[in-house]
Amino acid sequence: MRVDLFDFDLPDERIALRPAEPRDSARLLVIDPHAESVLSDHRVGDLPSFLRAGDALVFNDTKVIPAQLEGIRHRDGAGGQQVSATLHMRVGPSRWKAFAKPGKRIKEGDRIAFGHSGESCFLGSLDATVEEKGEAGEVTLAFDLSGPALDEAIAAVGHIPLPPYIAAKRPEDERDRADYQTIYAREEGAVAAPTAGLHFTPALFEALDKAGIERHFVTLHVGAGTFLPVKADDTADHRMHLESGTVSAETAARLNAVKARGGRIVCVGTTSLRLIESAAEESGEIRGWSGATGIFITPGYRFKAVDMLMTNFHLPRSTLFMLVSAFSGFETMHAAYKHAISTGYRFYSYGDASLLFRKDK
Repeated sequence: MRVDLFDFDLPDERIALRPAEPRDSARLLVIDPHAESVLSDHRVGDLPSFLRAGDALVFNDTKVIPAQLEGIRHRDGAGGQQVSATLHMRVGPSRWKAFAKPGKRIKEGDRIAFGHSGESCFLGSLDATVEEKGEAGEVTLAFDLSGPALDEAIAAVGHIPLPPYIAAKRPEDERDRADYQTIYAREEGAVAAPTAGLHFTPALFEALDKAGIERHFVTLHVGAGTFLPVKADDTADHRMHLESGTVSAETAARLNAVKARGGRIVCVGTTSLRLIESAAEESGEIRGWSGATGIFITPGYRFKAVDMLMTNFHLPRSTLFMLVSAFSGFETMHAAYKHAISTGYRFYSYGDASLLFRKDK
């Protein structure tokens, strides 16, 4: 499909720079292609009323790390140049794939001393070699440290990598360390938050428990590729960046049991959905799964396991807007976003949420 079919105009003031307080007070647009009123306006705290006892929410328990690094590049003993790198996928105990700027000036074999900048004093010790250079500024960094020692150094030197549409408007601050993390984050490795999960609070979990809604957790480490624009003119020419994830055999069995007794699988976030669909057989059975997924969901995709999706509002021409258009219908989602913009919904990572019913159910 043509990528421009997924374009829409979004006023700048609709981009949320801070989350709602409390988190579950954010607005919730319910989108049900089969209902008499396809669109209805609610609050995230109303979520239990749209679910049934025996349904299962699937959360991504990945934890955001401070993956934005600033440093000085050195080459052949020459003077340094300031560079930045956003880690996006770990490929070994001491190796990460990253998006580096300025990408064109970085070469294989360059040494980068992170924790330094041209305008600040020494902040820490974290050195790496550019082991490989790919396309669009992507590099593979081989750090001098490995394993837990590397993790500690990244935590000391790095910054929370706010999405570009927020970072362009204000700097990261200490509040973001809490705001840009779900309350159930556990498995370190993400460089972007699974943002639909940011709306959940202990009070909302308690209400869901009382309603008989199950909670299950999977892990997909969200990469910086989620923010990259689709530069191709046709969806067939776009290449997704890989993200690593895990669905345990135990979780898969429990979700299959939910389906067997007539319950629905409700994914919290597109990351959970992409992982569950990667782990599902054509029959709809979910298997224990671990690996890297580059699944790209566009209209025409046949969903195998997921029945409902809770997600935030996404960028124009993005792979995520394509995904929700596949889930609830192309025309339906364009109408939903038009309604959201005209009625003041807040967009993107810190914005409001939507609850989508699958069009082919």
